[in-house]
Amino acid sequence: LLFICPYSFICLYLYSSSNNLHKKDSNRMLFPRKIVFLEELLKRIPLYITLKEPTIMMEKTLVILKPCTLQRGLVGEITNRFERKGLRLAGMKMVQLTDEVLSEHYAHLSAKPFFQRVKDSMMACPVIVCCFEGVDAIEAVRALTGPTNGRKAAPGTIRGDYSMSFQENIVHASDSPEAAEVELKRFFKPEEIFDYKQATFDFLYANDEY
Repeated sequence: LLFICPYSFICLYLYSSSNNLHKKDSNRMLFPRKIVFLEELLKRIPLYITLKEPTIMMEKTLVILKPCTLQRGLVGEITNRFERKGLRLAGMKMVQLTDEVLSEHYAHLSAKPFFQRVKDSMMACPVIVCCFEGVDAIEAVRALTGPTNGRKAAPGTIRGDYSMSFQENIVHASDSPEAAEVELKRFFKPEEIFDYKQATFDFLYANDEY
């Protein structure tokens, strides 16, 4: 979006002068003088062209630490990876998932032959559901977790470092803003997600990044 306010005014000024020129012969000498004046003015006025940057929004996203993470004693290590990145923990709780909740959560897999296996795995013991917040948090979390198949995940990602499985792959993470909104409402009540400013916030982002 371009904003060139001084030049809009100048165009109107010239248009008005040209109209007056046709109305009064006495303005014939005045109009060229206005042109000269404006040419000098333009040399002194910088061209203000503002390219509007896309608005960068703080995002909240859901992360589920799966039963395999709890059974292997990795909860602290995994949450530490997200916090070290700079993501703010906005909500966290332990829950025992049910078949009903999982049928809704994994509805997109309902036609797959492994649908029940996925649900059974997620009900093996309680899980820990987390809400993390940050600029572009959804993309940042997905980059940290790595691809679904732990065997193919790159070293340095959570799944690349801790998983050898397509199913027992440590975490679930929302894959889009739309999914994050639906999933957070599924697992958290509004009062279970907290807003507070990190003491380190000013050292995580530049002041025009959020």
